[in-house]
Amino acid sequence: MSDTTATAPATIVEQYLAVWTETDPARRRALIEATWTPDASFLDPMFAAEGYDALDALVVGVQQQYPNHHFELTSAIDAYQNRARWSWVFVGPDGAPVVAGVDFAQLATDGRLQAVTGFFEAPAA
Repeated sequence: MSDTTATAPATIVEQYLAVWTETDPARRRALIEATWTPDASFLDPMFAAEGYDALDALVVGVQQQYPNHHFELTSAIDAYQNRARWSWVFVGPDGAPVVAGVDFAQLATDGRLQAVTGFFEAPAA
């Protein structure tokens, strides 16, 4: 990331996690556009999406399937050049972990996400 006005990876990951729980459509869309490039892609063992509309639809679908769940960051954010990775846990409304994982991201020169690939693992006991 050579652009000196690039958004820091920690800010982008914070926004990325916030996208998944934002239920207001206008605020969610604004967050998606601030966090992702227009041609961005997301891929994990359950879901895939490309572009703002598909990312928004994916988040809405996850919210409908898992109401009142949220993501929590469980590691430091490792970033090098235009790559980043972080670990997370998906938590149910009762506070119990549902699934954990690690996401790997490719970042645009402005710091936004171009691609995220997620992997699942069992949550820590």
